[in-house]
Amino acid sequence: MLRWKKSMALLMSAMLVVLTACGGGSGGGGTSASGGTKADGTPDTSKFVKISYVVLGDKPQNGQFEAVMDKVNVIMKEKINAELEWKWVEWADWQTKYNLLLASGEPVDLITIGTDWLDTWANAQRGAFMNLDELLPTYAPETWKSIPEEDWNESKYNDKIVLIPENDYTQWVNHGFFYRGDWAKAAGLNEPITNWEQIGEYLQYVKDNKPDVVPWDMASGAMTWGGYVDSYTDNLGLPISTGYMPIFTAVSNDEKYTVAEPVFSDTLLDYTKLMKEWADKGFWREDALNNKNDNRVALKAGLSGMDQHHTQTFSGLRVEMDKAQPGSELQMFAFNTTGGKNLMELSITHGGTSLGAHSKNPERALMAYDLIRNNEEIYHLLNYGIEGVQYELKDGKRTRPAGYEEARDQFYSDFWGGRVDKFEIPSDTTWDKIDTVYAEYDKIKIPYPYGQFVFDKTPVESELTAISQVAGELGPAINFGKVADPVQAVEEFRAKLKTAGYDKVKAELQKQLDAYKAKMEAQK
Repeated sequence: MLRWKKSMALLMSAMLVVLTACGGGSGGGGTSASGGTKADGTPDTSKFVKISYVVLGDKPQNGQFEAVMDKVNVIMKEKINAELEWKWVEWADWQTKYNLLLASGEPVDLITIGTDWLDTWANAQRGAFMNLDELLPTYAPETWKSIPEEDWNESKYNDKIVLIPENDYTQWVNHGFFYRGDWAKAAGLNEPITNWEQIGEYLQYVKDNKPDVVPWDMASGAMTWGGYVDSYTDNLGLPISTGYMPIFTAVSNDEKYTVAEPVFSDTLLDYTKLMKEWADKGFWREDALNNKNDNRVALKAGLSGMDQHHTQTFSGLRVEMDKAQPGSELQMFAFNTTGGKNLMELSITHGGTSLGAHSKNPERALMAYDLIRNNEEIYHLLNYGIEGVQYELKDGKRTRPAGYEEARDQFYSDFWGGRVDKFEIPSDTTWDKIDTVYAEYDKIKIPYPYGQFVFDKTPVESELTAISQVAGELGPAINFGKVADPVQAVEEFRAKLKTAGYDKVKAELQKQLDAYKAKMEAQK
């Protein structure tokens, strides 16, 4: 397995070098295979084309997605003489697959992006995306007009627009632990949990009193180090990717332009000791590093006592748990609420869409996107499915039709690249008290400060790759508590980070944050 990962890493590095040599930055306007505009300046749609859209997720297998897309494509054919095709990047090893796809030069059209989780700026630097400045006003006019200038400014690389932000969709994607309120009360935790020590008490209660339950059936790939940093420091997450686990952060909201070093503080050692303690107590399976079970399914079946994801997930999972485990009263401990000083509002480029640099039909692809985002019928189909099959409307809310069967009728498209509040339909599958959670967040939230910060990794690209490899090799054992000696494990981790070029990357990151600070202060 290790040889395979190293081979994939070498292959990916080689492909990225080729792409960088060919691209040298974000792509230009592109050459359309299907014609751009007519003599009168209007879009030429005379030739039928197929448009691909890269999304992240496991492709549905029950046929409902295809049924929905048939209806979507009737409208697409009528309006722009095109057919929309989803290209799925499945969750197993998704980071590698996604970046390899963009590095391959394959002529994909629309691409899901996320600047704080999908290496968007790094891929833009390698030339993976087409510049959109000249194309948007003509081929996506509704989208172009609806997005304000300040939001377009956060969508630029080298002063060129390379993505369309999901700027008009309200959501919270801050992470935390989900735990059963009924079991927490039985454990003597009668107030909402606010720290990891209380989570440990809860898990111990489950271990001692629920013999058929895994306290937390954590699966391979899970990572909670970032959440621990959120809880026990004032650090802010920076839009710089270091693979499996975050290495660099900023000190605080007051020192948002100063690089912090949580991996070289007591925070990492405390975390490593706690994870080993939890592992030794049997809070998760002995083979958790290789566990492929779906923990959320186990939670709903009453076989796992905890889950970990973001608030948006919790808002729906609470309703599912009320049905699957009546009286469970699922609760969420949001990591940022422990200290309460680093809950950032969501970046508008957490989700969005780019256009592939090698797209053969960039004009038609943008026309398709303009319909997805601005045609209410298409929007509802792609986000909710077919009315009468996946949902029906009752008192202004979406509800499941009588006879709905999850396995047979479930639909999802994993479209996270342009949702808009104006077309959203409330659902009875969203917890009706989620606004109370949002209200608590509103009391402590801070503005997202890095919307226009684009880290140029060119001077330290090899070092960043090496740091990511260290994080991927040693990080999982730390996160899962599978280390013999926490002190020795942390020392080894730090030493390998230093060897990989940690100090050089930190210095370059600080240099660029200093320049960004000057830029932002000049705009005041």
